[in-house]
Amino acid sequence: MFEFMQRQGFDDYGALYHWSINESPAFWHALRKFCGIEMLREADSILARPGSFIDAGWFEGAEINFASHLLRHTGDRAAIIFCGEDGTRQELSRDALRDSVARLAKSMRARGIRNGDRVAGYLPNCPEAIIAMLATTSIGAIWSSCSPDFGSTGVIDRFGQIEPKLLFAPNAYWYNGKKCDTRTSIVEVARSIPSIEQTVIVPFVQSASVDVDLPSAILWDDFLAASAELSFAAVPFNHPLYVMYSSGTTGIPKCIVHGHGGTLLQQSKEHVLHTDVTEQDTLFYFTTCGWMMWNWLVCGLGSGATILLFDGAPFFKDARILWEIAEREGISIFGTSAKYISALANTSLRPNNEFALPKLRTILSTGSPLAPESFDFVYEAIGDDLALASISGGTDILSCFALGNPLLPVRRGELQCRGLGMAVEIFNDEGQPVVGEHGELVCVKPFPSVPVGFWNDPDNTRYQAAYFERFPGVWAHGDFAELTPEGGVVIHGRSDAVLNPGGVRIGTAEIYRQVEKLDEVLESIAIGQNWDDDIRVVLFVVLKEGVALDDELIARIRTSVRDNTTPRHVPAKIIAVPEIPRTKSGKIVELAVRSVVHGEMVKNTEALANPEALAHYQDLAELKT
Repeated sequence: MFEFMQRQGFDDYGALYHWSINESPAFWHALRKFCGIEMLREADSILARPGSFIDAGWFEGAEINFASHLLRHTGDRAAIIFCGEDGTRQELSRDALRDSVARLAKSMRARGIRNGDRVAGYLPNCPEAIIAMLATTSIGAIWSSCSPDFGSTGVIDRFGQIEPKLLFAPNAYWYNGKKCDTRTSIVEVARSIPSIEQTVIVPFVQSASVDVDLPSAILWDDFLAASAELSFAAVPFNHPLYVMYSSGTTGIPKCIVHGHGGTLLQQSKEHVLHTDVTEQDTLFYFTTCGWMMWNWLVCGLGSGATILLFDGAPFFKDARILWEIAEREGISIFGTSAKYISALANTSLRPNNEFALPKLRTILSTGSPLAPESFDFVYEAIGDDLALASISGGTDILSCFALGNPLLPVRRGELQCRGLGMAVEIFNDEGQPVVGEHGELVCVKPFPSVPVGFWNDPDNTRYQAAYFERFPGVWAHGDFAELTPEGGVVIHGRSDAVLNPGGVRIGTAEIYRQVEKLDEVLESIAIGQNWDDDIRVVLFVVLKEGVALDDELIARIRTSVRDNTTPRHVPAKIIAVPEIPRTKSGKIVELAVRSVVHGEMVKNTEALANPEALAHYQDLAELKT
């Protein structure tokens, strides 16, 4: 970041940031050169039609290939290290990765996969997933993935919309010590999507059967060509690269299409500048192939970093498994979710007491707001000299609006800065930018990684409705947030989950931060219940084993909220529940709980990791008074 800043002639991040949004074409061109991103054909212009998000023309006339940049490094250095919950370890060098991608791409071409075709991965977080993605994108086809913990209905809801020709899937996977057979689900998916012409079975669990009742099924090794030369299709800058999916908790998931060039520029910026990823790093993010952080992680190959993959349960072996891997493999950048950090704090494990982590220098957190107390935990229990970066963006942009910065101080409870090139503001209800006040997180100028479009939305009607209806011509992201005077960002929750008692908007994260300070509370979820022509705040809490929700604890919860927020934040009802429903990527689903409380149908429960948890919120006597 410092080197880039100096090259552009600036002495502080604030000046660099304002240049990056005010002179956007110059910034993105300079970034592309700095990150070594090769164009297979140079652009005729950097930005045409700058007044429109959807129609903005980034690098028009350019030709590029995402896989080409990620596979530019050669040699014996490890490109990928895979560590499984069952103790499996696999390492691929840069040259071995390039060879595998070339062989798979040759096989895909021989089976008729062409530019624009869709290829789907129903896979664990394994090397084969990365190889299949890179082979797909190297030939100009479009990659889309789900993790094997998605039920068949959830997979069909997603892949069925994009009609893939080829499906990659495992015979089984491990989770929390249990071997999970996936073959029945694979058969159901393949038979339900007529476009799938062939299913490639990855023998992920060696001790499990690979026999799948599909005439089109073939084993990975049998599908792979014996040898091939690596080549890359030159595609337009905005050529579709990925189809990603919205969470789908309010209906069939939206299919969000992202392009080669915008994804590569944006994620390279976040790796090289905001995270300082280099060839010396071992980069890890705890993720599955069903979460956008998998796509974000993989782009680290372009910086020459070694990518570390883990598949399994993060709290396996009393939560020690990830830290054992971090110590053994020398992880330098450790990415995870805010939920993982808060849950780790509720265990007895303190990694800095048990593990030698001399190379660890950065902790990344996303998925939900990182509570101030979690900042304390990281510095007390993991390392007191770490860069801790809470980052926030989304599947919608496949990147971040606000994130870390090696040149800036870490402030407790805040995201360090707005990302370069991202003209982020906080708007009040009148659409005016505010500082130090709560409001809607918006972006007021186009950036390269906006979606190419939604699948099967030819006139962009759904695309327009998703982001631009609230403030015409301005991207409204759906986060309730605050811009601090120092330039940091605080996320207070999702806008659609904002509570509104007495007409005052309250972010749910503000309540969670106070409630989860208490030792007795593991986690919480708050909703607004319609009551007496108003909204009242209802708080559900999951308590530690053996703890009862008595009057004394209820009083302490309310006092903690009142003393640290406002009286309007104080929940009218506090109810203990055994668990909280979450999406596959670990995000709590306030809207689904609110629907259940109000007797409304929850659509597409297949999007939830634990849909059975919703039953705990039905017909509660406490909510009738």
